[in-house]
Amino acid sequence: MDNIRPWFKLKSVPGVGNLLGKRLIDHFKSPQSIFQASKEELLQVDGVTGRHVTAIAAHKMPQWVEAELDLVKRKGYHIITLANSNYPLLLRQIPDPPPFLYVSGRLENSPVKIAVVGSRNATGYGLATTKSLSTNLAALGVSIVSGMARGIDTAAHQGALAAGGNTIAVLGSGLEQIYPADNKPLFQRISEQGAVVSEFSLFTKPEGHNFPIRNRIISGMTLGTVVVEATKNSGSLITARLAAEQNREVFAVPGSIQSFKSIGTHTLIKQGAKLVVNAQDIIEELTPMIQYDQSSGNNQGKADEDKLALLTADELQVYEALGPYPVHIDDLARTVNLGPGRLSSILLKLELNDLVQQSPGNFFTVALSSN
Repeated sequence: MDNIRPWFKLKSVPGVGNLLGKRLIDHFKSPQSIFQASKEELLQVDGVTGRHVTAIAAHKMPQWVEAELDLVKRKGYHIITLANSNYPLLLRQIPDPPPFLYVSGRLENSPVKIAVVGSRNATGYGLATTKSLSTNLAALGVSIVSGMARGIDTAAHQGALAAGGNTIAVLGSGLEQIYPADNKPLFQRISEQGAVVSEFSLFTKPEGHNFPIRNRIISGMTLGTVVVEATKNSGSLITARLAAEQNREVFAVPGSIQSFKSIGTHTLIKQGAKLVVNAQDIIEELTPMIQYDQSSGNNQGKADEDKLALLTADELQVYEALGPYPVHIDDLARTVNLGPGRLSSILLKLELNDLVQQSPGNFFTVALSSN
């Protein structure tokens, strides 16, 4: 990791943030060259002042760096700098990318990455929709990027993992400060099947101001950001705004007009975000920019068609009476005019065939992965 140390030194120079650091790297190509440059050479970089020159010349490597690098090695983490070929290509293009990322797992430059974000306090509809959307996108070879927070973020990662696909979690804390703590098992699964990344030092706590900072990474490394369930002042809207500023696509999944948790997503749609009801809506929008394997998605659709073809008339009637929003079994019984015993038997069969999902309280929805 000898070549890593100058990056730590540059990042810790007082007054040199990510924006100015990127300009310096673009000009001098490496941190070593920055520290070897003359005052006159440094002042040629836009934004560099005499104060910055003095700070760069006087700066010493922080003492904590050696212990940090030792722990990175012992834990099996990696550090990927802007100069590394595995540094996310799209993230490198934003004005203020982190000079390096801490990585748990394997961060690869897969050609297609999509961010999926939303409410921490999501509804059952939001969670099911997110998981389905992420599963279908991952099955098409799309990497799902999110923030590993509760709610929509967690469902996005789980959906990608369920498809055997790649997913990337971007933390607002250090890799040794997993937040929320109950997502430690998810951290491990993502590390095995994708990557967990952070620009923050290992023991950085999940403080509130870190999350808007990390959101630029979520949007920055992806072709577009999908927002599922966001209140009026949701942090997910920050990610969507950053995506727009970075000239990336913004997508929004509509929700109930009666739910305050969808006010933010509906506002995005009014402002021109692409309305999304399935993975194909996203793929169609991005087709000019990406190559993806359609065969797996087509096979999934064929499998679902085969399942439906085997249903009896009553079973198909029950299936068609359900949608993405939860329906109580009593209301469903009135709709399909079936006795409780017969209806329960049908619902069980549909659930075993992954065509229907049951939520607590005897509520049922169509298994959105079948759509």
